[in-house]
Amino acid sequence: MADAPRAPLVGADLVLLTLALGLGTFMQVLDTSIANVSLPAISGDLAVSPNQGTWVITSFAVSNAIALPLTGWLSRRFGEVRLFVISTLLFTAASWLCGMAPNLPMLIAFRVLQGAVAGPMIPLSQSLLLSNYPPEKKSLALALWSMTVVVAPIMGPILGGWITDNLNWPWIFYINLPIGLLSASLTWQLLRRRETATVRQPIDTIGLVLLVLGIGTLQVLLDKGNDLDWFESSQIVLLAVVATTALAFLIAWELTEEHPVVDLHLYGRRNFLVGSMILSVGYFVFFGNVVILPLWLQTQMGFTATWAGLAAAPIGILPIFLSAVVGKNMHRLDLRVWSSFAFGIFAAVSFWNSGFNTDVTFWNLVIPRLLQGIGVAAFFVPLTSLTLSDLPPGMLASATGLSNFSRILAGSFGTSLSITLWDRRSTIHHAVLAEHVTLFAPATDITLGALNDAGMPGPADAALLERIVHQQAVMQATNDIFWLSGCLFVALMVLVWFARPPKHAAGAKGAGAH
Repeated sequence: MADAPRAPLVGADLVLLTLALGLGTFMQVLDTSIANVSLPAISGDLAVSPNQGTWVITSFAVSNAIALPLTGWLSRRFGEVRLFVISTLLFTAASWLCGMAPNLPMLIAFRVLQGAVAGPMIPLSQSLLLSNYPPEKKSLALALWSMTVVVAPIMGPILGGWITDNLNWPWIFYINLPIGLLSASLTWQLLRRRETATVRQPIDTIGLVLLVLGIGTLQVLLDKGNDLDWFESSQIVLLAVVATTALAFLIAWELTEEHPVVDLHLYGRRNFLVGSMILSVGYFVFFGNVVILPLWLQTQMGFTATWAGLAAAPIGILPIFLSAVVGKNMHRLDLRVWSSFAFGIFAAVSFWNSGFNTDVTFWNLVIPRLLQGIGVAAFFVPLTSLTLSDLPPGMLASATGLSNFSRILAGSFGTSLSITLWDRRSTIHHAVLAEHVTLFAPATDITLGALNDAGMPGPADAALLERIVHQQAVMQATNDIFWLSGCLFVALMVLVWFARPPKHAAGAKGAGAH
């Protein structure tokens, strides 16, 4: 184990390292979105409701978020190279187990395992890439790393949809096997003699237990709340008490612990507090929409998983070309301007989407998703840079871990709450519309007459009419989600200005690439 920095890699070795680490990052990020369009197929195959199927997404996100703060301690204990290789191999094995899962509880358990072992992969892929690139090419390393993170969410819905329609949903997990084995083997071959120094340091066991207990019970509460009628259920009340108690003790403990698993003192810095809060809320709303759209298209609009994936994917096309441009030029403008611009794009597209109706075409869906990609390019990197600006170098690792932890956790909460709200609003709209469906209503009379003229018998008339009412109710609920999202994005446009302008915006550029 060498403490002194080694000479950077060059030539073919540098290309292979970029490929190896990029494949690991691609595989991990891919798994955050590939299951979205497969939820109806997974739910149907395992005989559960789509609401229960969302646990496949949230279980991965929560365990992944909880594991992120441990990356620093684990890398110091075992070495960055060894930890990345072990995490990648365990992730690959967990992917195989997910594909083999015979029922939803087993699938959720394996997704929890998959998310937990994946925690160190993204931060370590970036740090290993930067530490082995020549100094003059570090910006290129960050650009290549960012491209991988951007491309994976594009490919996720498309691959997930195609695999679900043409093979079977377990293959969305099986495709990780060759990718993971290749990434781990190449990384070990190239970097095994470049291991980082290790040190034995105590782990905050109590803080970790409180973190797992608090966040875990809170996520279960959010996922099961709608099914159990929220606080009318004693189970939900118990979960709320446990979550509140554990999180309260966690805050008190971490503020006094010498080696905290979550360094809450970072929130004493204004830009980190404002930036991480806005990043988390923005991701909360953004990821909730990412889950709702393919569910609506498949369950109500007759889209296959492939076409739902193709409709969702264009959001990632423009960031491939614009991310590098934003990265090179974001120091020319106040980072708050970039963030407000991004939220403005998100808000405009959300309000646009809130006007959808059941006659919406594929291209009506694609165009706003394509334009929303402009906001994505100006959202993640500038806002993360603002969050980490003005922090001393010694605090960047902890701050990056905590920022990613809150962002991923917010995405998981956004999934659960958006599904719950969508379901509740559908029920409300259905009740309102059903009140107007009477034999004395002119619209009902016209519709029934048209159905009779088409040769539909009486019972079929009623069933089809109920289907129309339900489809319209869900359409209105979907519009409600988009409209509320637009309002929240407008609020974030304003809230970002509570952060201070960074003193060293150009220097924040590299730090913010996480």
